[in-house]
This record gives sequence, structure tokens and C-alpha cells, in this order.
Amino acid sequence: MDVDGRCLPLSREALTRDALQQRCVVEFVRGSGPGGQHRNKRYTGVRLTDPISGTVVLATERRSQARNLEIAFVRMTRRLAALAHRPTPRKATRPGRGAVRRRLRAKRRRAETKALRRPPDDG
Repeated sequence: MDVDGRCLPLSREALTRDALQQRCVVEFVRGSGPGGQHRNKRYTGVRLTDPISGTVVLATERRSQARNLEIAFVRMTRRLAALAHRPTPRKATRPGRGAVRRRLRAKRRRAETKALRRPPDDG
């Protein structure tokens, strides 16, 4: 993380599987929670931790440790890419003259329609 709490921008090369494998801490965990006999009692779940950004992802939905590892790396790639994304700043613009005229004409037409719904004035 940067000094002011923002993540540093990551290149496409920094998000490859090899780069993430060197950068992340890989832990194998047991899946817990509901599932009964469908939950494997072995350490097939994978927890990836990125010590730089503090991001943690967990994959325990498959019975295969290798498949969970692949899923975890895909999740980590997406999460880090989302953290590194910087939206382009919006340029403030004004509506053109034609758009302003059209909007005012539509408002005037709407006001006239509503005025016709009012009961007649007894004056």
C-alpha cells in the first residue's frame, strides 16, 4: 500500500500467476461450514494472502487442492486489479444551447398539460 492508503498501480505482468506465486503467502486450510459428507476433511482449501496490500482470498468450494489453488489465484488477480484501478476523472461539461431549449420546451409543454387538469377559476 502507498503511504496515504491507496494501492500502487499494478502492471499486467505483476498480475500473472508466476508473479503472484512469488508475492503471495499460500496456506492450505480445511473447508468448514455446512456440507456434511460433501465437505472434505483434508486440507484442500487454499488461502492466499498478499502481504503488500493485505488482501486475503479463500477458495474451498472444490475437492481438489490444485483446482482450489487455481481459483484462488484467479480471485487474487481480479481483486488486485480492482484495487489498482484508477478511474479517469470526469470532465465537467455544460449542456449545449439546443439541449437547453429542448428541455425548457418540454417543461413548458408539461406545465400547460397540468394546467388544463386544474378546475376552472371562478374569478
